[in-house]
Amino acid sequence: MSRRSLALALSIAVLAATPALAQDHAHGHQAAAGSIAAEATDAAGVVDAFHAALKAGDTAAALALMAPDVMIFEEGGAERSRDEYASHHLSSDAAFAAASEATVARRSGWAEGDVAWITSEGRTTGQFNGRVVDRLTTETMLLKRHADGWRIHHIHWSSRAPR
Repeated sequence: MSRRSLALALSIAVLAATPALAQDHAHGHQAAAGSIAAEATDAAGVVDAFHAALKAGDTAAALALMAPDVMIFEEGGAERSRDEYASHHLSSDAAFAAASEATVARRSGWAEGDVAWITSEGRTTGQFNGRVVDRLTTETMLLKRHADGWRIHHIHWSSRAPR
């Protein structure tokens, strides 16, 4: 399936899906409103493990959870592979995660076969590079189940200052 076909199928599935189960989140995240379908629980665990690895500065572990052809959208830009992310924003994302506190306020997740999508809304606060950080955040991660577990194939991050 091409990336475009996968994106279209996932968009339609997200609109049609009804979440089934609420779940609390580990790794320092507060309990989140929303729900994670039972079949997406392991994929949501990979999202949490990715964030925990970044916060701990374990960039190798974070990269291991990503597919080689991962596509990352942030602030209107795109990184089109795990290698490109590793050479551009990975180290600064890890430094930012270590210097700030991210709280998930709402998380939902669904899975259809070997594809899962996890959406999160939250707030990130702290200080980074001498500046106060206070951002409302949204994140969408699309994951695919491989023989050795779920891998992140797409991330879309967005944030704004609170009103």
